[in-house]
Amino acid sequence: MSAKLLVVEDEEKLARFVELELAHEGYQVTKAFNGRDALTEALKNDYDLILLDIMLPGLNGLEVLRRLQKEKETPVILLTARDAVMDKVSGLDAGAVDYITKPFAIEELLARIRAALKRTSVIQNGIRQGNAPASPASEEGLLTWGPLTLSVLRHEVRYGGHEISLTNREFMMLRTLLENQDIVLSRDTLLERVCGYEYVGETNVIDVYIRYLRSKIDDIFSVRMIHTVRGVGYVIRAWKEK
Repeated sequence: MSAKLLVVEDEEKLARFVELELAHEGYQVTKAFNGRDALTEALKNDYDLILLDIMLPGLNGLEVLRRLQKEKETPVILLTARDAVMDKVSGLDAGAVDYITKPFAIEELLARIRAALKRTSVIQNGIRQGNAPASPASEEGLLTWGPLTLSVLRHEVRYGGHEISLTNREFMMLRTLLENQDIVLSRDTLLERVCGYEYVGETNVIDVYIRYLRSKIDDIFSVRMIHTVRGVGYVIRAWKEK
């Protein structure tokens, strides 16, 4: 059975173009042109994937995504403006599986859709077979860096007696860096760990997450935990007593 897709785009000509291309590839396509209609449609019917523009009348795409995530786990690919990096980060944190910037080539969009559907299928099959999605590291024990501790089981980060509130992707970013102390990780490696193996978005999203982590840890506690290795990536050096 072909996958059912919901295309949410207020530019009707673009929506129609995307619909025709997706139908040609064998997908079943439904369209919505504003945020409120999109949310109603997404909640009422089951879709395998939603293409969701951020700039929508009535209710913007990020709000549609947040409300939808409370009710369903339908994978969402965001359609964003090329320079809207913060929208991309906000969308990923809200639960989007990917984003694509306008204008885009239809071949790229089709590749993103295939990757998202494949990834969702792999996760669902693993859950049905009683297996959790693969984790990059052991679920046991704590990860530490001096006064900082990260508990995987409790999904908690503390610096001394202070709890640090992180989004899911900030948490995964910090966990990955702590698991690889003294190892420089490239942006591509971090992107794979934080956003998924088949994620093909731009690596500048990693720089934004690093900036967020520094603002919540380095800046607040006057430490230099995350180091930039110019032209390569990022690293957390092993803690050394002063």
